[in-house]
Amino acid sequence: MHDCVTSVHEYGSGSVDRVIVVDNNSTDGSADAIEGLPGVEVVRAGKNLGFAAACNLGATKAGALYILFLNPDTLVGENSFSVPLAFMERAENSHVGICGIQLFDEKGQISQTCARFPILGRFVSQALGLNKIPGLTRTGIHMSDWDHRHTSEVDHVIGAFFMIRRSLFYALGGFDERFFVYLEDIDLSFRARLLGYKSFYLSDAQAFHAGGGTSSQVKDVRLFYSLRSRLLYGFKHFPSWQAWMLAGVTMLVEPFSRILYCAASRDWPGVKHTLQGYRFLWRNAPHIIACNKPRSAL
Repeated sequence: MHDCVTSVHEYGSGSVDRVIVVDNNSTDGSADAIEGLPGVEVVRAGKNLGFAAACNLGATKAGALYILFLNPDTLVGENSFSVPLAFMERAENSHVGICGIQLFDEKGQISQTCARFPILGRFVSQALGLNKIPGLTRTGIHMSDWDHRHTSEVDHVIGAFFMIRRSLFYALGGFDERFFVYLEDIDLSFRARLLGYKSFYLSDAQAFHAGGGTSSQVKDVRLFYSLRSRLLYGFKHFPSWQAWMLAGVTMLVEPFSRILYCAASRDWPGVKHTLQGYRFLWRNAPHIIACNKPRSAL
């Protein structure tokens, strides 16, 4: 986190009004290391609120025209702010509500970070692993079939570097806090599209993104939250029959395909993680479905 904030200080002069860091009850001392730095406000949540709620909390402190949600495992560069801000400020781009930039990983390769809006078929393809089969990669949500080497309008840019007009963010009521982690950003992008705003990926601005973060959690917990968010998204945005079909595939079919894949690969820890992740999901299924109700806005 310290390196991320330092990079913002180095390259954000003239572009960044203030840096707001929400500490989700961390125990590694990372928040203490940056508290007191010039222009940095640390907001201590007191507990792990999850990604969506923590972002909403931080956004209440923002007063600029644009809000940038930035993962702590990112390092920005000299054009990370100037290029997307200039793009958003152009009169012809007033319909662009969300902007992302090109991200590089630890190997220096371009990360394939954009995604398509989920529909039932894409979720099912992902659940059954069909999107990993050569020739069927486009059936999934993640745009792993595109090299991300040119600027383009996309459905969704990754939440690791997620710039949005503050007026739009508040018009949408912020992130839906029912998503503890995963899909809260694509849910926001979809709701922005419903209001007539587009998302753009810019290849002429770069930043480093290590990846991991939430994904470095224990595998069974990560699996549970990923599946939980999928069901939440389905019951929120899909027709009822599609949501229930998605629930059936996710809870009754996918665990067997995952276990068979792990067994075929002799990944016995993977079998254990899969069983535990689904045990969490089955136990929480009634609550997941019940919480699909209107929420209060920011």
